[in-house]
Amino acid sequence: MVLLTASHRVAPGLLSWPAWQALRAADRVLCADEGHPQLPYLREAGVTVDIAAPTAEELVDACADGSTVVVIPSGEGDRALTDGLARLAGSNRVRMPDLELLPGSYDLPGARLLDLVEVMDRIRRECPWSSRQTHQGLAKYGIEEAYELVEAIEDGDRDELREELGDVLLQVVFHARIAEEHEDEPFSIDDVAGTIVEKLIHRHPHVFGEESAETPEEVKAHWLRTKAIEKQRASVTDGVPLGQPGLALAAKLASRVRSAGLDVALPKADGFGYDLLALAVRAEAAGVDPEAALRAAARTYRDAIRAAEGHGVNVEE
Repeated sequence: MVLLTASHRVAPGLLSWPAWQALRAADRVLCADEGHPQLPYLREAGVTVDIAAPTAEELVDACADGSTVVVIPSGEGDRALTDGLARLAGSNRVRMPDLELLPGSYDLPGARLLDLVEVMDRIRRECPWSSRQTHQGLAKYGIEEAYELVEAIEDGDRDELREELGDVLLQVVFHARIAEEHEDEPFSIDDVAGTIVEKLIHRHPHVFGEESAETPEEVKAHWLRTKAIEKQRASVTDGVPLGQPGLALAAKLASRVRSAGLDVALPKADGFGYDLLALAVRAEAAGVDPEAALRAAARTYRDAIRAAEGHGVNVEE
């Protein structure tokens, strides 16, 4: 008795060689779902499939004379049948045939992303809230989710990290789904993925090309050189988002200046803003992320405030 499973994330008909061997050698091939997506391809290949939903007892009887029966479960997995077989095997009152669970196809890494795309498509079509969202309306959520991801990383909470990564991924898939509906310049999640794949390959010639890089510094040099050729920017400040937090913005500008080998004096003026600018530039030069450093200090300050209020530090928020 062979239970032949196949991933719905792999195109029907793309089965492993052991699966095809089992199908061709079987005395009977059974499937309870007459609309099963594999059936047209099996029949085209000359495999006779009987539409039947036998009970566990009937299936065991069908194998009693040494016949080999292949069962193609439905998408739901035919739980009643598998439970019945387990019950018979555990009773020790029935002589069970050899039972093999044969995967006909496997999910490749990243296969669950196909489920996310499918779920997002349905939500976009059927959800009263999601169907009305725009890029502009969702922008704030992208920022919030990015900050929550950073917090999970800084907390070292693996469960939170996994969840927040999913929330960030949702933003990407949601925006790509909305972009499909653009009248003049539509694009899809495949276009988004294709663009970043091309960029990664192009910017890693030491991996996908003939150049070599033995150190992280050499890799960064490759990246910056390739990026400069791609962007053809008139200024090192081009592409620096001015809407990011102030310390991060100051550090990014300082990094661009340092990488370009420019000698740019800090503006001479009084005020806290200029003092913070100087601190951010010093931090960047020392290899410290000033934004992360300030967040860490602020979290310590937060704990001190809670302690002064009489709260414990490790209180669930």
